[in-house]
Amino acid sequence: MRISVPPLSLYVHLPWCVKKCPYCDFNSHSLGTTTGKYNHVPEDRYIEALIADLDHDLHRVSGRTVRSIFIGGGTPSLFSPSAIDRLLAGIRARLPLLPEAEITLEANPGAIEERHFAGYRTAGVNRLSLGIQSFDPVLLRALGRIHGCDEALRAVEAARQGGFDNLNLDLMYGLPGQSVESALCDTDTALALRPAHLSIYQLTIEPNTLFHANPPQLPDEDEIAAMQQALQMRVYDEGYCHYEVSAYALVGHECRHNLNYWRFGDYLGIGAGAHAKITDAAGIGRLWKVKHPDDYIRGAGTPAAIGGEQRLSPEESAFEFMLNALRLQGGIQGALFTEHTGLPLSAVEKPLREAEDKGLIRRSGDSLCPTELGRRFLNDLVALFLPAASDGAQTPREAAGRTTRG
Repeated sequence: MRISVPPLSLYVHLPWCVKKCPYCDFNSHSLGTTTGKYNHVPEDRYIEALIADLDHDLHRVSGRTVRSIFIGGGTPSLFSPSAIDRLLAGIRARLPLLPEAEITLEANPGAIEERHFAGYRTAGVNRLSLGIQSFDPVLLRALGRIHGCDEALRAVEAARQGGFDNLNLDLMYGLPGQSVESALCDTDTALALRPAHLSIYQLTIEPNTLFHANPPQLPDEDEIAAMQQALQMRVYDEGYCHYEVSAYALVGHECRHNLNYWRFGDYLGIGAGAHAKITDAAGIGRLWKVKHPDDYIRGAGTPAAIGGEQRLSPEESAFEFMLNALRLQGGIQGALFTEHTGLPLSAVEKPLREAEDKGLIRRSGDSLCPTELGRRFLNDLVALFLPAASDGAQTPREAAGRTTRG
């Protein structure tokens, strides 16, 4: 079967942070300090590198229109509004964007000047994602965050004054020393701010992090499950739709960029360590850039910036589709699987039947949806679709190009 060309998004990675958080396994790099002051990001050189990188990749998406842009990190709000303006102007000059394209920028309280919000909005950013994580000062210290509760609240107010109605707040639960009551307190504080979107993640200990080397004492599984259930019900009661494992939105404010990931759409990735998934006449290909910013800047615009490429086999395509699509609470239509993989749904009939027998999915005609049990044990559900020889399969983070924060 022929694969239909899916919608296209663009991911832009800005890799610097003021300070690396102990739980973070993203490709982010601490700025460090000189004479007691934090160093500055190399704005001009990096923006030039991003545009050169985009020029080098344009042939891969010739004639296609970009539906969303996500500027993630790292901490993109370390870049000035003028730098973001140059970046977006360079993108618009090279790629057609839908007039209503969603353009998201991630920002962290404590790593942004409040006057910058209006500048980002003027540059064309129309969706802001604030990395709050918690409003509790004790928990923020445990997470190694550089902001406090007051700074988080001020950032939300400043974002609104800067023109951002489409605002996401990132929260985490299952934190060191956290109780169900404190998790609900964080959720209630966020809900009182009435953001358009909430991303609420369970803290997990990932390899190659400080928390992995020195694990903190986390709540037990039963308490974490109780937190998840309690905060979900609280968010439901406030009128938010739970449309993906970790994502909640007011009607019409679902993150279009992340939905494209979960529906196995295509995306171009520019920046240090950025991943791409591109569908063409030869099938589905993946591409990723070198991870270290210095190497990336030196090689941008040439093959030296490419960290690797991969062509997906039919089995890998089927697995990666399910890896992403089964995160959606409403499930998917079998026709979408066929459109975006070129395979009939019967190609995964065996794992589908096993998942159904175990009560992990529910099928109705051409549609399939994870059950409550399947959502709770999502990793077990997804593992049923692993190719027999899975050494080359992408991890969940790689398969989406990054962990999809809000």
